[in-house]
Amino acid sequence: MLPPEFLERIERQAYIDARSLVEALGGPSAASVRVNRLKWPHPVGGYDMVEWEPDGFYLPGRPLFTHDPLFHAGVYYPQESSGMFTGEMFRQLTGRQVGLRVLDLCGAPGGKSTHLASLLGDDGLLVANEVIRSRAAILAENITKWGTGNVIVTNADPSRFAQLPGFFDLVVADAPCSGEGMFRADVAVREWSLQNANLCCERQRRIIMEAWPALKPGGMLIYSTCTFNPAENEENVEWIRENTDAEPVRINLPAGSPAVPVRYGGIEGYGFHPGRVRGEGFFIAVLRKPVRPVQGERVSDVRKSVFKPSREAFERSLPLAAFDRDRVVIHGGRIIALAAEAGLFGFIEARLPVIKAGTMVGELKKNDLVPAHDLAMSVKQRPEAWKRYSLTSEEALAYLRLESLNGTSMPGGRLLLTYRDVPLGFVKNLGNRVNNGYPQGWRIRMDRETGITEIL
Repeated sequence: MLPPEFLERIERQAYIDARSLVEALGGPSAASVRVNRLKWPHPVGGYDMVEWEPDGFYLPGRPLFTHDPLFHAGVYYPQESSGMFTGEMFRQLTGRQVGLRVLDLCGAPGGKSTHLASLLGDDGLLVANEVIRSRAAILAENITKWGTGNVIVTNADPSRFAQLPGFFDLVVADAPCSGEGMFRADVAVREWSLQNANLCCERQRRIIMEAWPALKPGGMLIYSTCTFNPAENEENVEWIRENTDAEPVRINLPAGSPAVPVRYGGIEGYGFHPGRVRGEGFFIAVLRKPVRPVQGERVSDVRKSVFKPSREAFERSLPLAAFDRDRVVIHGGRIIALAAEAGLFGFIEARLPVIKAGTMVGELKKNDLVPAHDLAMSVKQRPEAWKRYSLTSEEALAYLRLESLNGTSMPGGRLLLTYRDVPLGFVKNLGNRVNNGYPQGWRIRMDRETGITEIL
């Protein structure tokens, strides 16, 4: 049962059809995925496409993604379809600009971060942040599986970003909210209260204002929530505009779009309401920072760093993957392909707690390079670098469960295991046993009697 205070309020929100919204919230949610085209260039058929995302697809039901090896290989990400509109907004706002620096301020679990990483390309840099340590670890895991290598994952309070004045071209803030857009889930209804909604509103303002100095003059803020509450949505965006002198930015909605313009004061946002859209509830808006001089240290003046490009590391990595020479370093006995050139990365690392620097290539042990799982997931790896062995579906699930594999049919030595021609990870076949290189903390723990899931 939906909260009476919520029902009373949506009746007063002129841009919401309260009857169709309540009816839709009583039904099932739609499952959708976004495909990683750097890992799966094949056509995807049999599904409806998400209206605003060319790589997004609606599924007829909600499958058990855990039992699909392609999910663990980073071939797709199960992402709520309304949230995919962030990608369309990014495309409209940035056009064909290259070399952009983007901050995903509230990045976990990784839907928008992986989306932005794909859109930014090799020349762009994404800093994906999450303040809660356990959620930051999940974010780093999903970034690793996606494999683009252009992402630094940080675990910082938003206030820390003031140490990077005028650094980012774009800040994406999918702010923690009261969760009304997720009311199809009983837990979201149970956790809702007027007090919590008010606390969310205040926290959202603090998050944005503390990180605001990191946005460059003329840069843009994409603000979003998964709620219908005006205090957390349009009223908050208007409050930010008034307190920063930011300029509201409108985008183009195609004719017949199910998104609803939400106007308040001097701003325009966009609402996604179940009953009109197949996805969950969502709100999004854009503000442009006024062009004024930035006070503080200029990034271009600070390039001294403990991270230096290493010729030895680059030469060791060159046969394995196509990484930029200026980004390959040795640090703590490990070869890392940083997400940005070494000086720029050092500037960030000196100011923020970094938990993922880019792509871990491997660890040097004596004269041997032990490849990291990061390298197996990287879209930069060279197909000819490793002997490959193709797994059946049952073998793939056994590998992901860290169960023993039968090495009698495999070549000896270091192997890259694949499933449907997509890399899953490394093993070392010693003949009498097969050493599994899949990360211990990521292993599948679900009941092994459940069969394989395939959606592509």
